[in-house]
Amino acid sequence: MTRLLRLVLALVAASVLAACGAEPKWAPQDQVDAARFVAGPPTYITLYTVVNKRTGSGAHSAILVNASERVIFDPAGTWYHPKLPERNDVTFGMTDKAVAFYLDYHTRVTYDTIEQTIYVPPEVAEIALERVKAYGAVAKGMCTIATSGVLRGVPGFESLPSTLFPRALSRAFGKIPGVTTRVITDDDADDNTGVLLVQRDGTPL
Repeated sequence: MTRLLRLVLALVAASVLAACGAEPKWAPQDQVDAARFVAGPPTYITLYTVVNKRTGSGAHSAILVNASERVIFDPAGTWYHPKLPERNDVTFGMTDKAVAFYLDYHTRVTYDTIEQTIYVPPEVAEIALERVKAYGAVAKGMCTIATSGVLRGVPGFESLPSTLFPRALSRAFGKIPGVTTRVITDDDADDNTGVLLVQRDGTPL
């Protein structure tokens, strides 16, 4: 490997590292039970990929799992809601409004969010749910490695690559038969103060 290639790879890795942050957490069981949200069928898995509008590079990966309950696995993510309990990188109680908050937080004037959804049998969704719960806290910069690692252990997703790069995972996920894709855009300010203020106003989730 040439010195130039090593430098390029190091710079790319550094940009991915800078995009993700994490803080280990473990909410009490009573809070997790109280927040539990059941969206009902159909069961599905959604991959979210946050993309830098200027460069086109991926900045973050996460998965929403709708199984016997709906949670989001947001590895090394920075989004939080004061009313939603978190265990490591799994946030419980993902109602429709909570999902909207999540998307609004990530989608802004400088970033788009790619949403890719595939409907899966209940037993497959349940495997994904158990895998995200069991994964543990994710180190900074490892969001896509964690996301791909969870998915690769779920039936039907074994062909996905183990990768650091959100766009690479998104492209591979999009090739799975049955995946639907939409790109979410917004012109919110880049500092997210508006989203965080709305979350704090006591609006029921």
